[in-house]
Amino acid sequence: MKIRSLLIAILAITATAWCAAPAAPAAFTSLTSLAGEWQLEAKGMPAQTVTLKVISGGSVLMESMEHESMVTMYHVDRDRVMMTHYCAAQNQPRMQARISDDGKTFTFDFLDATNLANPSDGHMRKMVLTIQDKNHFTEEWFFNKDGKDNEHGVFHLTRKQ
Repeated sequence: MKIRSLLIAILAITATAWCAAPAAPAAFTSLTSLAGEWQLEAKGMPAQTVTLKVISGGSVLMESMEHESMVTMYHVDRDRVMMTHYCAAQNQPRMQARISDDGKTFTFDFLDATNLANPSDGHMRKMVLTIQDKNHFTEEWFFNKDGKDNEHGVFHLTRKQ
C-alpha cells in the first residue's frame, strides 16, 4: 500500500511539472516570436504601426508605438519574465508576468515604478498580452489613478505582411 501511495504521489508531481506554465526563457522566446511590424487597432485611437524588435544580444524585446511615443521593454530576470513600460504619464512601471499553462497569455502585474512620487498618481497597473496565432495578438492595458482603474484599453494587433 505504501508503494502504491508513493507511486501516485510521484505521478501527481510529475504531471504537475509537465502541465506547469513554461519556464521564463521558453516563455520569453514565444514573446520574441512577435518581432516585426504590427497594425494596431483600438477604440478611440488612430490606427498605427507598432514595432517589436529583439535587441541587446537577444535579451530584450523592445515594443514601440508610432504615434504614442511610448516604449515597452520585455526581458527575463532569472526565473521570471519582466517588462518596463516607459509611459507618456512620465513614469516607468515595472511588471512581472504570470504565464498561462499554454504559454500564450502573459499577465503582467505591477511590481514597482520609477518616477512615481505617490502610488495614487496615474500609472499602468496591469497589462495582459495574449497571443492568438503568429499573426495576431492583443494587449489589454489597465491605467490606475487614486487607487482605481480609470482607463482600460484593448489593442488588437495584426502582423503587417
